[in-house]
Amino acid sequence: MSLLLENVRKSYREPSGNRLPVLGISHYELAQGEQAALVGSSGGGKTTLLNVISGILAPDSGQVVVDGKDIAPLPEVVRDRFRAVKIGFVFQTFNLLPAFTALENVLLGMSFSGRGVDRAFAISLLERVGLEKRLDHTPQRMSVGEQQRVSVARSLANKPALLLADEPTANVDPANQDLILNLIRDTCKENNVTLLMVTHAVEVANTFDRLDKLSDFNDPQAAYQGVAS
Repeated sequence: MSLLLENVRKSYREPSGNRLPVLGISHYELAQGEQAALVGSSGGGKTTLLNVISGILAPDSGQVVVDGKDIAPLPEVVRDRFRAVKIGFVFQTFNLLPAFTALENVLLGMSFSGRGVDRAFAISLLERVGLEKRLDHTPQRMSVGEQQRVSVARSLANKPALLLADEPTANVDPANQDLILNLIRDTCKENNVTLLMVTHAVEVANTFDRLDKLSDFNDPQAAYQGVAS
């Protein structure tokens, strides 16, 4: 099993001090190499779910098992290290370093894994997303769509066991939407990488054999019934 969530709860503290429940997941799993699209209402907890799965956020309680390792109880620095090696993340806001070129952003992502960098592979990923002429361009010299494609290439650079994608085609035109979607899905299939993609695009979601609705397995209010705020 590549991804397993058991009794995962996550809430935030409001300015008033009250708890705002966001996640209440009894069970959710993805098999190794499986690909799923995740849909849900705006503000319904999709990005929070990805952040918990990736270890960016720790859950209030429960198990988050990625590639056989429960990362929920680990210290933040250990979760960060695990994510660098095992999890790829395509952020909706790109998170590119502005002073670094497209190629340097991908190479830097590789360096965090501790396995060294593979310049040829980094270049090949950028070529596959159509950026062979943008290798030495910094983000401010690229369009929004080009920046998103760099983010996709970086997420695949360490050949992760699990790839999380938060609206990866939201800021690109239809032609580049297909290019990015095909790159992500084909690369995951070739390397037996598990894929969980959040999307609002119906045409994207419908290309997946597995389509999950967050509301079908997330019930935060029920999960926090009887829990002191």
